[in-house]
Amino acid sequence: MSAMPGSILDRAIRREPLDSHDGRSGAVLERVVLDDGTKLVVKTAAPGADLPGAATKDPGRELWLWSSGILGQLPAGVGHAIVDGWQAGAATAVHHRFVGQQVARLCPLERRLTLFSPRVIAAAGSGDPFGALVARGWEYFAEIAPPDVAAEVFAVFDHPELLASQLRENGSTLIHGDLWLVNVALQPRGVVLLDWGLATEAPAALELASFLAGNASSVHATREQIIDDFRELCGDLHHEPTLRLAMLAGLAELGWNKALDIAQNPQIAERERADLAWWVTQARMALNTTGTRTPPRSRPATPEPQAQDHGACVRRERR
Repeated sequence: MSAMPGSILDRAIRREPLDSHDGRSGAVLERVVLDDGTKLVVKTAAPGADLPGAATKDPGRELWLWSSGILGQLPAGVGHAIVDGWQAGAATAVHHRFVGQQVARLCPLERRLTLFSPRVIAAAGSGDPFGALVARGWEYFAEIAPPDVAAEVFAVFDHPELLASQLRENGSTLIHGDLWLVNVALQPRGVVLLDWGLATEAPAALELASFLAGNASSVHATREQIIDDFRELCGDLHHEPTLRLAMLAGLAELGWNKALDIAQNPQIAERERADLAWWVTQARMALNTTGTRTPPRSRPATPEPQAQDHGACVRRERR
């Protein structure tokens, strides 16, 4: 698992599992060598995951004792071995905290799935420059994407309740809903998530799909590595069919932007074409996961009477 940026593990030149030990907490231990030859042991653990932790409702007290400075106040002759520590998986920690809870005034999943749909964008007003870009992007998408996948994406816009129902089958939680890198502030001992205006009732996998659609090209890890980290961090919240369905939602969110860059941005067109091909593959895997699907239509027709509420969530260009 990656370290928190700015941590001591940024200097690691070698990491290997430490398997032959007597620990029974269930924590993962690693031997680490830093660039100056310093040898460390790294412990990765989920608070309360072991029997003693669960019995005492451990909130992560070992890390807190160190980060709060309590261990620094130990009397002379008594020491501790901690040299650094951090809490990983900020988003998934939020997902675990609110799983199954009814939180008022969250963006409904159905509306989140149609956030950038042509119908919602049209209802939000044709004079908005961002809306014009989105509309143009969907026109390009209909031309560039394989017809079967393009039709299914537009079918999601026609009947978002069907995909939403399938996404909810394994439960929902509170997701940030706008987890772009510009909304994530890394601090020495944690993460601050900014801009909660799109907080949504949804499965955790939708957070991942949205993050991948908008940020994968800016992260020094492959999409598959990010997905594997998500599976590990989610633990029992993870449900593979839901993850697959969320990828279709991710394409429905930002397929327009990828098509727009392919058509109008030569500097990154090749990268975005490869990225769109990856999303097309994911969408087809999602469609194999679903049961009965909505009969696709090639283009949403007239604006829905309630689409103005959707348009209120359209906030700024994502390029």
